[in-house]
Amino acid sequence: MRRILLLFVAVLAFGTASAHHHDSDAANRKKVAVVLSGGGAKGMAHIGVLKVLEKAGIPVDIVTGTSMGSIVGGFYCIGYNATALDSMVRVLDWSYVITDKENLANQSLSDRKKQNTYVFSTGMARGKRNVNAGGLIKGKNLAELFQQLCMGFTDSLNFTEDLPIPFACVATDIMTNSEVVFHSGKLPQAMRASMAIPAVFSPVRMGDKILVDGFLRNNYPADVARAMGADIVIGVTLSGKPKTAEDITGTMSVLAQILDNNTNNKYEENIAITDLHINVDPRDYTAASFSSEAIDSLIRFGEEEAMRHWDDIMALKKRIGVSESYRPVILHPLRPLVMTEKHKVAGFTFEQMTPQDEKFLRQKFHLDRLDSIDAQLEQQLTTSMRVDLFYQTAECRLVSVSMPKGQAKRMVVRGVQSKKEKEWAEADGVQVILSAGPRKSVQLHAGARYDTEEYAAVQLGLDIPLKTAIPINTDFTLRLGKRLMIGGDLTIHPRSFTRPTLSCAFRRNDVDIYLDGDLDYNIRYNQFLAELTPVNFDFRHFNLQLGVRWDYLHYRNKLGSASSEYVSLENEHFYSYRARAEYNSEDDWNFPTRGARFKAEYAYLTDNFAKLNDKPGMSDVSANWRMSFSFGKHFTLQPMFYGRLLFGTTVPPVFCNTIGGDWFGHYLEQQMPFAGVGNMEYVDNQFVAAQLQGQLHIGGSSYVLLRASAAQQSNQLKELLDYHTLLGGQMAYYYNTPFGPAGATVGYSNRTKSPYIFVNLGYEF
Repeated sequence: MRRILLLFVAVLAFGTASAHHHDSDAANRKKVAVVLSGGGAKGMAHIGVLKVLEKAGIPVDIVTGTSMGSIVGGFYCIGYNATALDSMVRVLDWSYVITDKENLANQSLSDRKKQNTYVFSTGMARGKRNVNAGGLIKGKNLAELFQQLCMGFTDSLNFTEDLPIPFACVATDIMTNSEVVFHSGKLPQAMRASMAIPAVFSPVRMGDKILVDGFLRNNYPADVARAMGADIVIGVTLSGKPKTAEDITGTMSVLAQILDNNTNNKYEENIAITDLHINVDPRDYTAASFSSEAIDSLIRFGEEEAMRHWDDIMALKKRIGVSESYRPVILHPLRPLVMTEKHKVAGFTFEQMTPQDEKFLRQKFHLDRLDSIDAQLEQQLTTSMRVDLFYQTAECRLVSVSMPKGQAKRMVVRGVQSKKEKEWAEADGVQVILSAGPRKSVQLHAGARYDTEEYAAVQLGLDIPLKTAIPINTDFTLRLGKRLMIGGDLTIHPRSFTRPTLSCAFRRNDVDIYLDGDLDYNIRYNQFLAELTPVNFDFRHFNLQLGVRWDYLHYRNKLGSASSEYVSLENEHFYSYRARAEYNSEDDWNFPTRGARFKAEYAYLTDNFAKLNDKPGMSDVSANWRMSFSFGKHFTLQPMFYGRLLFGTTVPPVFCNTIGGDWFGHYLEQQMPFAGVGNMEYVDNQFVAAQLQGQLHIGGSSYVLLRASAAQQSNQLKELLDYHTLLGGQMAYYYNTPFGPAGATVGYSNRTKSPYIFVNLGYEF
């Protein structure tokens, strides 16, 4: 998100401009309105049309819109011209914006892992009513984005008087099945209500009104523009070719046809009062086409269709009452809240929050000593309200505070200012308003995956925040499949970064062990563990843990391939002292293009807190380190070094080194990946390896991975280089779906001496 904000700054530097016009012809010419219809992602075409209107020098005095048309139009009216909008929509991560995921940059590592484990997450508010219910997506990321991009225009406004260009948008009140036209209010909230697609996004509640997408009543509000005083109406719609009976072949096409037939209210009447109607055919793209290729194509379609109307546009320009060579005077508006700029804080206001939560935020972020705020701190505050304090939604608004009379700053401004721009020109600082939504009582997570080794697996998570003065969260996990697991964590969230944690888990393991590529034996055992981690420092990219752990292993049986007989193993328990450090600054959990990942752990294993079998305990030292280096837009090189060294007279077999597969700790905690080895194999106590991976992004969500590995092993550290080198390589194709990576891997190694194929669907857990 920070990268996006920095790009916005560059956009604003050259592309943000108000369409307010200060020219001698303004009083004599006709008033022009641009009307933008709804259409979801197809609304990106509006930006292409606006580009051509700006190129033609068409003045814009009013904008009205519905759904995506209200978003494009709202931003246009506060100063983002077509060039700025083009750059904005291209750099946004739409897979994040149109979901309720937390911003990875502001999460702890444990929270980031959870987000990349579960496909579905939902929260339920405390109390009998959940006012944010009614949609699969609450829209908190959209609301936060609107809040940031509308900085300076987030408090209650008159959209006609307070915006550089008068604006109105349309929503639908489902309580009365009536059209609601926003001429005033909070701009981000109005845009959010106008695009609340029923059952997809939660509705916006305002008093007795429950507001959803305006397309249900008025998808093309040309009549609203006329009512606002428009003499000339230029309208943009987003309809494809009429469908035939042969085109209606599936469930979605049937539903789409029903919606099209029942959402044409006022459409013909509004087209009739339009002076210039530009309809952009989105072709095969739909309302959900938010990929970079789709956005690029839709903007281009809009530009090309508008250029086909060039002669009509120039003829309309004469009707407006300006010459063909006329160009509006474009002024750079006062936008005091540029994304990375710091702003003086006049004070903090807390809405719908308990005194304990207010105290928590004041102490954690040192708000009483804070004299300035920027967009990054805003995000950290709202993320902490959701993650640490368990609010379903959180909002940070900045409201200008004027200086005492007679001390106002005097600024020279060319041209005409809106009332709101003048207010910001004389602003002395901002009042930071932190507004909380309903509390979470239960957060439910669900994930599913399939692979050719374990077959199907399902994992469920349940987060229950406790009603305590110091925030405490309980986290329960159930994994169903070949590796059954039931676990629970209790984490205290004090005002500092440390999060003391108590963890308990039961695991029912069913593990196949291979030898040189062939199945050697199967071992089944139950593992009970409990770990107390009093030191658990959680920062954005770094986590440090110090704790003590108890393991109890109950062996059910061991089946050897040679004798095909069950062998009984003695049950055993262990106590260990552990220190872990983890760092992760990668920009993507599965397919990073920059950043680094590092993890190191030391464990001292005993059976009586001091010794192991009456001898010094076993020392376990492990580490892995990966870096990502991008070459161009599509290729990333990722070197990685890793290993695990075991020291001690006794090394219990259950803790011996194992390699195989694509991930660390997938079947067993000590499992290490190795290219070309698909199944799990034991290796010697001293094991070090290096891996080089090339990641090719071949377009859209498709990736090709090429990986080569080399390793040395021995039972004595001094003999590590005396044995032959393990070598392996593999090639994989993955498609990054909303449900996790889906793809296949082919590999070969000089240890197994045979190729293997592995298929994976879904997030790893």
